[in-house]
Amino acid sequence: MTDTVSETPKKAPANIVEALFQVGAHFGYSRSRRHASMRDFIFGSKGKTDILDLTQTSALMEETLATVRAFGSNGKTLLFVGGKPEVQDLVRESATSIEMPYVAGRWLGGTLTNFPEIKKRIQRLQSLNDDKEAGVLERKYTKKERVLLGREIDRLEERIGGLAGMERVPDALVVVDTRAEEIAVHEAKNLGIPVVGIMNSDCDLDQVSHPLIGNDASRESVGFFLNSVVSAYRDGMKGAPATPAKEAETPAS
Repeated sequence: MTDTVSETPKKAPANIVEALFQVGAHFGYSRSRRHASMRDFIFGSKGKTDILDLTQTSALMEETLATVRAFGSNGKTLLFVGGKPEVQDLVRESATSIEMPYVAGRWLGGTLTNFPEIKKRIQRLQSLNDDKEAGVLERKYTKKERVLLGREIDRLEERIGGLAGMERVPDALVVVDTRAEEIAVHEAKNLGIPVVGIMNSDCDLDQVSHPLIGNDASRESVGFFLNSVVSAYRDGMKGAPATPAKEAETPAS
């Protein structure tokens, strides 16, 4: 490992490394923000910015995607988590594309560790929406009461709308920026739930069972990782192995 680098190394396996480079996944944060557990995955630095070693991170990525394919083949439930404003839509779209739950906003403490209470709120939201669609709210409540119920529906949709239909804790989490979502990661770890973590150089590698190490501040990079996870899961459902080249075809923008 060198202290400085003029550019990311070009002699690397084709396909996945090149795709990661193209979406800027090699950009870490400043050396001052680097977590000690990430030290061995830093190729060098350019200016004050850490450059991730894509030859190493790509190998970890392939291992992680193999696990995701296994999740798909076994019909496991993945909960997608990412509350940063710049990636919320990517998280939501990725989850819904394979009919999975998501939290694309603030994580409510106890979502996993106190799931029975969260489930009651999910059921309350479903009941209100069912009554609204059936016209029950119009017939049964006054205008003022309907306004209050409408506000309750909006509040519940914002907080737990992405969890609708989730009957039990998920089999695994897919988390964008494990440092920003440390509460979710901590809850999952306490319950022994595996975490697929999209994580940059400032994250704690030891907190995640299946890392995807790369730039978690760029929409293009995050979109690439999420698309790769979705693609791997779909291939697992089909019983077909996904190749790195296939997973690199359609990075989100």
